[in-house]
Amino acid sequence: MEAKPILHVSQAGINFGGLKAVSGFNLKLYPGELIGLIGPNGAGKTTVFNLLTGVYTPTEGEITLNGERINGLAPYKVTRKGISRTFQNVRLFNEQSVLDNVKVAYHSLARHSILSSIFRLRNHFVGEQEMEAKAIEFLKIFQLDKVKDEKAKNLPYGEQRRLEIARALAAGPELLLLDEPAAGMNPQETKDLMELISFIREQFNLTILLIEHDMKLVMGICERISVLDHGLLIAEGTPNEVRNHPKVIEAYLGEEVVSSHA
Repeated sequence: MEAKPILHVSQAGINFGGLKAVSGFNLKLYPGELIGLIGPNGAGKTTVFNLLTGVYTPTEGEITLNGERINGLAPYKVTRKGISRTFQNVRLFNEQSVLDNVKVAYHSLARHSILSSIFRLRNHFVGEQEMEAKAIEFLKIFQLDKVKDEKAKNLPYGEQRRLEIARALAAGPELLLLDEPAAGMNPQETKDLMELISFIREQFNLTILLIEHDMKLVMGICERISVLDHGLLIAEGTPNEVRNHPKVIEAYLGEEVVSSHA
């Protein structure tokens, strides 16, 4: 019996003022997979992420998560259904502590009511203590517990990326979307990131969809890769199949970034 996909995107697309940003996009993600989504700048990769997370509502097609249609759901509802994401540009609460940046993800899952928080009831304090304990345990996993009281803006760039991923995982997703997590990283930071992604996939039993321009990272950890160009899916397959696909080579104009076997 064929396994059921956790995410099924069928002929999804969106228009902006008559311009088709993404058209006829198809994707199936199965539990535990680590899949790459690549393409030249402006290919529509982040638009796909925005469709999957409710930032945009598709003008065509269907998106289902565990068999349930999620088209048109607000982003916070998509998060509650089990999808979390990071962004191309790190988005943290810069003036808040490292700890508070993770705790905010738990607030969306809080069991105590708004009224208990307003009136400072016992449930509020118990809930806050539980969230803080969980957040600290999470920070230990990402080796950020020793800087838990630092403002997020004061962390080195690589640690800010780790914090953003930690916050996304604190919401308890089944599917994690990573939008160019290696952007701005040096080679050692990128190597550490590859190890971190592989670790969290196993540790949290996650399915991961990754947008990335660093082809060494993509080819090194992804099992399958989908390629977008001008909003259209032009190729999909294993790293080797994609690397040697004529349409992919043409889309990248034969750039070393794709043709390299590194």
